[in-house]
Amino acid sequence: MREIVVAGGGCGGASSPGRPLPAPQVKLYVYDLSKGLARRLSPIMLGKQLEGIWHTSIVVHKDEFFFGSGGISSCPPGRTLLGPPDSVVDVGSTEVTEEIFLEYLSSLGESLFRSEAYNIFENNCNTFSNEVAQFLTGRKIPSYITDLPSEILSTPFGQALRPFLDSIAIQPPGGSPVGRPNGQS
Repeated sequence: MREIVVAGGGCGGASSPGRPLPAPQVKLYVYDLSKGLARRLSPIMLGKQLEGIWHTSIVVHKDEFFFGSGGISSCPPGRTLLGPPDSVVDVGSTEVTEEIFLEYLSSLGESLFRSEAYNIFENNCNTFSNEVAQFLTGRKIPSYITDLPSEILSTPFGQALRPFLDSIAIQPPGGSPVGRPNGQS
């Protein structure tokens, strides 16, 4: 891991000239949208055990970034209406500056992760978190999260529910749009 070296003093004079600053940390916030119901009901409904219905976001550069039916959004960490995350995964550190990261998010918001590109099974918050984690750290998010759609769709009940679930648009409340001037959609 390479450290970033700052030529001058830092915030509040905490850094001295030439003292290395640690690379920004990248965290994966994991929320169980079912609030424990998936763990209890999935064996009955799907014939297999699911631990949760996962929503994820990436926390880096002092903000939480996520994707939903409203596009890419951000908020202070843990400040969506979902409350605090159920778990936090340390993805690693990044050498990507905040400026470059925001440019990257803006380009994603115009291509792969436009609001109309959201699909609960194929292009969702977890797809976004996985893409961003790889960009920032070269690491993927845990497979128990990214494999969830195929786990559900591999069951007869999941296949029966697919037309209904495909129509669902999920946008966790509490974020601000990223990469759009003045918050415009």
